This record gives sequence, structure tokens and C-alpha cells, in this order.
Amino acid sequence: MLPRGSTYEEVAARFRWRVPGHYNIGVDVADRQAAAHGDRPALIFLDETQAERRFTFREMARLADRFANVLVARGLQRGDRVGVLLPQSPETAIAHVAAFKAGLVSVPLFTLFGEEALAFRLGDSGARALVTDAVGLEKIAAIHDRLPELATVFVTGGAATTGTLDFDAELDRARDSFTAIDTAADDPAIIIYTSGTTGNPKGALHAHRVLLGHLPGVEMPHEFFPAPGDLFWTPADWAWIGGLFDVLLPAWHHGVPVLAYRARKFDPEEAFALMAKHGVRNTFMPPTALKLMRQASEGARRPRLDLRTVASGGETLGDELLDWGRATFGVTINEFYGQTECNLVVGNNAPLFPVKPGSMGRAIPGHEVAVVDESGRMLPPGEDGHIGIRRPDPVMFLRYWNDPEATTRKFAGDYLLTGDMGRQDAAGYFWFQGRSDDVITSAGYRIGPGEIENCLMKHRDVALAAVVGVPDALRTEIVKAFLVLKPGRNGSPDLAREIQDFVKVKLAAHEYPREVEFVDALPMTTTGKIMRRELRKRG
Repeated sequence: MLPRGSTYEEVAARFRWRVPGHYNIGVDVADRQAAAHGDRPALIFLDETQAERRFTFREMARLADRFANVLVARGLQRGDRVGVLLPQSPETAIAHVAAFKAGLVSVPLFTLFGEEALAFRLGDSGARALVTDAVGLEKIAAIHDRLPELATVFVTGGAATTGTLDFDAELDRARDSFTAIDTAADDPAIIIYTSGTTGNPKGALHAHRVLLGHLPGVEMPHEFFPAPGDLFWTPADWAWIGGLFDVLLPAWHHGVPVLAYRARKFDPEEAFALMAKHGVRNTFMPPTALKLMRQASEGARRPRLDLRTVASGGETLGDELLDWGRATFGVTINEFYGQTECNLVVGNNAPLFPVKPGSMGRAIPGHEVAVVDESGRMLPPGEDGHIGIRRPDPVMFLRYWNDPEATTRKFAGDYLLTGDMGRQDAAGYFWFQGRSDDVITSAGYRIGPGEIENCLMKHRDVALAAVVGVPDALRTEIVKAFLVLKPGRNGSPDLAREIQDFVKVKLAAHEYPREVEFVDALPMTTTGKIMRRELRKRG
């Protein structure tokens, strides 16, 4: 746990990592909690009608044990991958915890992914099993023949069909107890796919220790989390590292209950009401969600909230949003910074040191963060460079799955390069300057243009495609596509809408190009590479 102190310097000086040689995430968040306080609420689940179901830590541990037995009985062996294509739900937590305890590697998948996005991730990871619901099953049915290694599909909610297994029925038949695999802290636990700048997404493979590595980065922006009465909720999907490792699993590590509810679309009015009704004390709120809540709150009477901490990450907040947060929530929104490969390494803690609007904060104790040049050499305060994290670090990924070259390129000397440019001032605050690559930051998502361009090229009318991010007041950036059409094809608003829908279905709603511009040619280098920086200038 992050030590307390009157100054940031005292806290940082007292901090020590305590990562044992053997550690299992599932044992930590389920078995340990069930033994310590089994009847304490672990999960408060609201379905789409907001009907409520509660689960204690003992119940969650028992259900995870049952599913671990099911997975082993179905022939899965240590190191095999298990896909989880579900929204925030008890089944999502059960599947991940069971996989961890069985020594398997879970692969979280976003429910809004389309068929192509799912086919790549399931195929690349070599997933042997998948847990999904009726909505996910419809997509999987269309691509199952392209996934020869996917032998077993569990379906929740009684929606199993021929060739699939009923998740609930399998749990009902399984034994309550399971002896967890004795995993080393460095053993693989989870693959989370993150979009790169070119080509297909990359799977960041993390070890079991990644949860322990996240803890200081949760505890600092949530002001020495946990405190008595804490209750955590986030609208962020548990398929992303921000939902799973910034909220659910750290909360359970500390024995704190989590509210699970993920609407199909974020509704700011509903978010206010939800937090007020259930007494949410801690929330991770992406910047776009905060902006939508600010818009909804103008001139309106809000229900009384009892928040203790609000944290945000993914995009920089300005003075206006910070001031609105203090007036609306009664607390300072603490920003934090990280990425899927190495998350929660910089952040704020308003009681510990002043929050400087526009700054990402200071290095989380335990992490060595610096601004470095391309060779990994540290730069002096005030000089722009690459934001890097020194290895080894408990929160740092093991490697990219099936991509050793990309893993090598991610490092310069002793530093993992985040792909972001920044500077550090004399007081130790980090300031984001821009990206060193072409990743698009939209509504808190980091979107690589490569996968979208590949999808666009599959449309019957598209000859060439390039994707960039363009500024947007609400989402920071939106995806814009520049398209060269095949001979004889003519650009039109109807065709633009058709192509947008094509990407929505094939990939995901957050990745489709909100703007489409038809062009005669794309700017290219002499070696035939798209010059995206020229397209960004054109906006």
C-alpha cells in the first residue's frame, strides 16, 4: 500500500515494492478476500433495466472456482488463452478470475468490436475458449470457421446454441473448490490488445505481477485508496486496462466493492443518478464522459453526490474542467497517465501536492519516469523528448504477443518509450507535448490508424486509404479518413455514410471515421509510405 506522508517526497522515499516470487491475481482478489471477509459485498451488478444483484467475496470466489474446474475439465492447459467478450457483468469477473487461478491467459475483448476485429484478436492469440453472450455469439458465429483453435464457446444468459455450452449450466454442475495453479509473479496472465500505428493491433502480454504494479497508480490519484466506505464505479469497459486494472481488480485486492453497470451508450444524466442512488465514493471517469456531464449539468439541478475521489486519464484536462469538477463533485479531479503496455506511472494527488492544470502530474512512487532522447538518454528539465519508463517495472508488459520486433522497438536502452512526447519541469511535473507516432486519441481511446486503413481497403469502392486524427472539442480528436476511390467510382455523401457504417460493423463504433474526404491521391514518401503528417495539416 502507498505509504502516507505530509509531502510527496516523503511518500516516494518510503515506498518499497513488495512483489513475491509467486503470486496469482485470482488467488489475491478472490481466495484471500473470501478468507478475510467473505460476507462483504464484492460486486453490485445492475442489468440494463437497473435491476440489482449482489455478490459477496465468498460467492465470487466460489463461482470462479467452479468455472476454473469447467475450463480444466474441457481440456484447457496452463498457458492456454481464454477470450472474454462480455460487458461489465459478474460473468466477466468470474471468467477472468477463473482463468488466472487455472494458470490460463485471459484475453478481454470489447463488446462493440465487429467481426474483423474479433477474428484478428482471437486468431492472433490462439484462444482455445471464449465466454460471450447472445450478442457476441452472433458475431462469433460468422467467423468461427476462421478460428480453428477456438474449440469451446461458453454462452451466458441461457443463449447457448448447438455447438456451444451454456455457461450457467456448466457452473451449476461444477465443484465449488479448486486448487489454484502456483504461478510465478512473472508468469503470463493476460493479453490486452492495443492498436499500433501501422498494420494490425498488438497484444500486450502482462504477467500476474501487473496488478501489484497498478496499485500505487490507483492509490495515489484516489488519495490513499482505500478508505472506509469506499465504493468504486467506472463507465469504462472492463475489456480495457482502464476498467479492469484501474478499477475492478485493484478494488478487490483491497476488499472494496465495485458497482457494475455499463450502458450501451454513456448517458451523463444516468451517470449522475447512478452515483447518487448507490452512494458511489470513487470513480474513474474518462475525459469525454466528464465533458458530457458538464454539458448536461449546465443550468440543471443535480442529485447530491457523495464522491470522495474522481480520477481521469487518457487526455489532459484544462482549467475549466477542473474548476467545474470541484464545483460539481466537491473534489479535485486527479489526472493520471499511462498506456496499456505500462499503465498508471504518472498522476496527481491534490492533498499531497498542488494540481497544475494541463500537467499529467508527477511520477507515481515506485516508477522511474523520465524524458529521454531516442537513444534512452535522460534529458534535463524543460527539454522536450520521449516520455519513458525505466525497466524493470512491475506494471510493465512482458512482451508483444507474436511480435518480438515490435517489442524490441518499444525500448531505447533501459527505457520503455511510450510513444508520447513531453517535458518535465524543475518541480517534477510532466507535461504532454504530443505523440511521436500516429496513434489517435479519441474519447479516451487510443486508436491506431493501421487497422482502420486495412478495413477501409476491404470496401469494394476504395483503392487507397489513410486515417489521421483531427482536433475535436469534445473527443480531443476524431478519426478522419482520406480515400482514393477505384476508377469509375464517385465520392458522395451517401457513399461516405456507407463506408462509415462498413467500418462500424467490421471494427467498432469508436473506430469509424467521423469524417470522410475523397481525394485524387495521397501524399507519399519516395518509398511509398503515407505521409500522415501532411494529411493532418489539411485537417
